[in-house]
Amino acid sequence: MKPPHSNRHGGGRPPSGGGPGGPTRHHGQHDDRQQRPNNPGHGQGGQPHQVRLQGPRPPRPEGQPGHQGPRPQGKPFHNRPQDGQHRDRPRPDFQRPDRPRDHDRRPDTPRGALWLYGLHAVAAALANPSRRLRHLMLTEEAQQTLAQRQPPPWPLAPEQVERGRLDHLLGRDIAHQGAALLADPLATPSLQHVLERPGPLIVLDQVTDPRNVGAILRSAAAFGVAAVITQDRNAPEETGALAKAASGALETIPLLRAVNIARTLIALKAAGIWTVGLDADGATLSGPALGDRRVALVLGAEGEGLRRLTRETCDEIAGLRMPGKMDSLNVSAAATVALYELTRRA
Repeated sequence: MKPPHSNRHGGGRPPSGGGPGGPTRHHGQHDDRQQRPNNPGHGQGGQPHQVRLQGPRPPRPEGQPGHQGPRPQGKPFHNRPQDGQHRDRPRPDFQRPDRPRDHDRRPDTPRGALWLYGLHAVAAALANPSRRLRHLMLTEEAQQTLAQRQPPPWPLAPEQVERGRLDHLLGRDIAHQGAALLADPLATPSLQHVLERPGPLIVLDQVTDPRNVGAILRSAAAFGVAAVITQDRNAPEETGALAKAASGALETIPLLRAVNIARTLIALKAAGIWTVGLDADGATLSGPALGDRRVALVLGAEGEGLRRLTRETCDEIAGLRMPGKMDSLNVSAAATVALYELTRRA
C-alpha cells in the first residue's frame, strides 16, 4: 500500500503556498478556484466535475500564492546545449576558458589572414620569401631590436605605433614584444615534397594544443627534422600563438596536414621510412639500435596517447628511459628527448 502523498487530497498535510513556486497541483487534484457553479459536466451523485481550462491560464496578481512574476530576460538555459554545441563533444583545448584567448581571429582581422607577434616569429616571417605579408606594426624599441636580428631592407615598411595600440589589437595578455605582422597562412606542402627533404619526421596524432605544436616545431628545427605532420581536423590551425611558441621554426619546418594519419603512416612505410610510435609501454627507444634507418616518430595526445589504429600501423612501439620518479612527460618535452636520442646514432 502506498504511503499517503503530502500533496494528495485527504492524505498528509494540505498543500501550502508558502514556497517560491506556489502549491504543487497534480492531475485530478481539487482546487476551489477552478470549480465553477455552471459546469455542464456532472459526476457521481450529481457533483460537478473539475474542468481544466484549455486556454492559457490568466496570470495571478502579485501577492497571490504561486505568483512568480515575469521571467528575467537574458538568462541562458544552463542544462540545454547552446547552438552549435553538443553535450557529448568535449571543448577543444584552445578554447578552454583556463587558456589565453586566441586573438588571431579578431573581428578587425581580414578574412584569410592572421596576426603573427613576437620578435622571433616576426623576424622569421620577414625572412621567408614564401610568406605573403600585409602589414607590419612595430614600437620604436622593437624596430631597433628587429633591425639587429633581421637587417633591413624588409619586404614592407613598418608602421611605428605605441605599445598600447598593440595591446588593444592583440590583447593585454599577449606577449607581443612590440612587434605584430599581418600575414597570410603558409601553403601546406605535399607529402612528396616532405619526403625529398633529409632528416627524420614527426607525426602528431591529435595533438591539439597550439603551444605544444609550436614547441615541437622549435625542437624539430633544432634537431634537423624534415617536417611535422598533423591531422587535418584534430589539430590547431596556424595561429599567432603557435608561431610564437615555435620561435620562428614555423617558417623553416614544413607543417603538413594529413586527412588520415594511418594511411599517411602506410605511405611513409612504402617510402622506406621506419615508423616508431612513442608510448611508455614499449621497449626503450635506442638511437644506435635504429642504425641507418630513416625514422618517423609518432606521438599521441596527452592523456589519450596513440589511438588504436595508429598504434597498430606503426612498425614498432618504443618508450623513453626515465629513471626518475615521473613516468610521463609533456608531449613537446617527450618529442625533444626522443629526437635527442635519435641523434646518438652518429
